[in-house]
Amino acid sequence: QVQLVESGGGLVQAGGSLRLSCRASGTIFGINVMGWYRQAPGKQREFVADINSGGTTNYADSVKGRFTISRDNAKNTVFLQMNSLKPEDTAVYYCRRRRGSNDYWGQGTQVTVSS
Repeated sequence: QVQLVESGGGLVQAGGSLRLSCRASGTIFGINVMGWYRQAPGKQREFVADINSGGTTNYADSVKGRFTISRDNAKNTVFLQMNSLKPEDTAVYYCRRRRGSNDYWGQGTQVTVSS
């Protein structure tokens, strides 16, 4: 089993920045992909960004150039640096870790961007 714990959410004004962290614990080994998803009220959960063990990244078009995903493999932690935040970035942000058929989610952290 793998447990994911997110932190770093909060309330920020438009144009501001936040940094999310997600630490994985439990039975951890091997190549994997860690990523961030978000879900706004009344909307479906959507992909934000992910990064594999080798450091290859992918981003949703809506966050390219503003968000940066990174990871510290030694600490089993993934980060999401969010700059130039917009009110439409308001959502619960979830961490996800995938390895083969194993798929784990964190409990989510709220990000609220005021206009």
